[in-house]
Amino acid sequence: MWWKHLQDEQRDFHYYKMVVEKLFQIFPPIPTFGKSSSDRIKTCAVVGNSVNLKGSGYGHLIDLNDAIIRMNFAQIRGYEADVGTKTTHHVMYPESASDLDDTTKLVLFPFKIQDIEWLIKAFTTGFYGRSNPPIKSKIRANKDLVMVISPAFMRYVHEIWLQRKRAYPSTGFMVLVLALHVCDQVSVFGFGADSDGNWSHYFETLRNKRLKTGVHPGEDEYAMIQLLANKKTIKFYKGL
Repeated sequence: MWWKHLQDEQRDFHYYKMVVEKLFQIFPPIPTFGKSSSDRIKTCAVVGNSVNLKGSGYGHLIDLNDAIIRMNFAQIRGYEADVGTKTTHHVMYPESASDLDDTTKLVLFPFKIQDIEWLIKAFTTGFYGRSNPPIKSKIRANKDLVMVISPAFMRYVHEIWLQRKRAYPSTGFMVLVLALHVCDQVSVFGFGADSDGNWSHYFETLRNKRLKTGVHPGEDEYAMIQLLANKKTIKFYKGL
């Protein structure tokens, strides 16, 4: 598996297939992204967590979209004017898991086999295993709205879109590429560094004054987003 060079995974493809079989006993094997009969959505907002959203006043504009995709630790309360109030899809990992209401789709881009195992157990017996940081044992969400994206998609984004830059793509960039595949019109918010070059979040106080993108090719991703915007493939709202 392509995964194996990214992490310390000792289990083989046969084990992976067994876990996936268990997954599809609980969750929809062929989920749809939206309500359209063509499985495409007219307008989508991909909402990143960049500090550039703070003070942007984009909230109303974000809420006008048919699908509003947020990710990881995204916060709404207290930031409504800048980030909006609605969420149709929430992309998360075990390490960033949060409870969802019955109408929001939980989207998982598995990074390792344990991510899939966590999803199964978080909806059933509860997950108990070693992880740093600690993760939620159980989660509240609508199991009929769960979407699990094939690991092949991460590889596709890394190799085709990013030409294998750095270790692997960020969650935000994978969400953007996914949106391009399923939405007619994509608007992008909350991506990029602040004016000092720090890649911080709108809901956090910046402590590391030299915060970069780590293993992700952040600058390459941002350049691709700007290119897509220049070609009018997406609408890019840069914020402040």
